[in-house]
Amino acid sequence: MTNSMKAMRVARRMSQALWIVLLLVTCSVISAQNHEHRIRNIVLVHGAWADGSGWKGVYDILVKDGYNVSIVQEPETSFREDVAATERVLAQQDGPSILVGHSYGGAVITEAGTDSSVVGLVYIAAHMPDAGENEADDGGRFPSDLSKSGAIKKTADGFTYLDPAQFHEYFAADLSAEQAAFMGRSQVPNFADNFKAVITAAAWRSKPSWMLVAGADRVINPDLERWYAMRANSQKVEVAGASHAVYVSRPKEVAALIEEAATHAR
Repeated sequence: MTNSMKAMRVARRMSQALWIVLLLVTCSVISAQNHEHRIRNIVLVHGAWADGSGWKGVYDILVKDGYNVSIVQEPETSFREDVAATERVLAQQDGPSILVGHSYGGAVITEAGTDSSVVGLVYIAAHMPDAGENEADDGGRFPSDLSKSGAIKKTADGFTYLDPAQFHEYFAADLSAEQAAFMGRSQVPNFADNFKAVITAAAWRSKPSWMLVAGADRVINPDLERWYAMRANSQKVEVAGASHAVYVSRPKEVAALIEEAATHAR
């Protein structure tokens, strides 16, 4: 082999090595840019007959991944007060936020999400009414197993709750009996009129949205969740076999969807 051929081979190898280095640097820069541009503030809103503690698994994952996570504790005494509680937490954030709602919390974030700080909405097995609608009427489009049962009870002063003996069956079938029993005994009663609260402005009409469908949901019919997502042109994922308590039982899948929203919302 001549000296010139050896030189050409060395030059070729150096060129290939340089190309690989440049590729790795480019990938690192892109990854860093994506990380830098993601939305860092996540606000979680629970649904009816529950409280913010159910978000613990999702919270742990998001915090570990570098997000600033806040959890709204709605009083469930009136829809307006639940929206106000959410707006109060949003006002504490430094910069734009992703607003996440489970179940009845979907109606809450639909109204509260019109706040200018909200840049994306994530619905977890949640209602997603339009302006002029309420979740009770929307639920009639695709009745759920719960709506056909006698498991919803009502107090003398107008608050609803789920029969603790049936909480596991309808709300949290993919959790242990012990955990479901605790949730049933610690549930927050929801004022009955909250389900009929009419949305005045639907945030998903002007902001990007994501929907997680719980495949075995018995509180909200999965077909309704799919219909909501289709109407809003939401990015949709489905978790087969997941109960209405998917935010508790499948925190990895829920957190992954929230992180997707945080990465792509602007």
